[in-house]
Amino acid sequence: MDEKVALVTGGGRGIGAAVALRLAEGGADIALTYHHDQDSAEAVADRIKAVGRRALALRADSADPTAVIGAVDRAAGELGRLDILVNNAGAFRLGPLEELTPDDLEQTIAVNIRAPFLACQAAARHLPPGGRVINIGSNMAERAVFPGFSLYAMSKTALTGLTKSLGRELGGRAITVNLVNPGPTDTDLNPAGGPNAAAVTALTAVGHYATPPDVAAAVAFLASPEARYITGATLNVDGGFTA
Repeated sequence: MDEKVALVTGGGRGIGAAVALRLAEGGADIALTYHHDQDSAEAVADRIKAVGRRALALRADSADPTAVIGAVDRAAGELGRLDILVNNAGAFRLGPLEELTPDDLEQTIAVNIRAPFLACQAAARHLPPGGRVINIGSNMAERAVFPGFSLYAMSKTALTGLTKSLGRELGGRAITVNLVNPGPTDTDLNPAGGPNAAAVTALTAVGHYATPPDVAAAVAFLASPEARYITGATLNVDGGFTA
């Protein structure tokens, strides 16, 4: 990925940060977006610069269409090109169906569905032949075993349709579009030592949580030249949760 430029939304922490660092280690320059935590985003940018790559931390609220489109255009403009888009930023609103509010619905749709669509639309104006789009979904789109996930699972399921249709639409330009569905992953939002970790771990085949670098490795493969013949596909990185 030498001399490539990647944009990773929500790249300031967790899976997004691991993806940004992995792509940088592979030779790519990185733009990453964040919403609130500027310190974490700048820390990731500093680590990217430490491996000899350029880094750009962009504040962008994924619920704001103008900010989403602006981040894509700024990444391409300030870093000179755009080769890889990773739609990672997400909203995680959970709760019983009867307790979810219209605001929960609007925020989830805005961040988990509208933002990836708009980012893909904006990126398509910049991506060259060999470009890559990688959407980050969730294993809950395929197996919602706990109550309270109806809204989140619905929103992540939408990425399957987006990925397949854009894989077809952009394939003639040699741009691939794929979906990575992480399973239980040890992050601040879902720690491997959390109160529900034992129940979640029992549902995996391998018996433990993933780490963010596990997911980043799958993204890096799909972003690489070796994955040029894979598009419209879903890769579950879930330890056999959906097996």
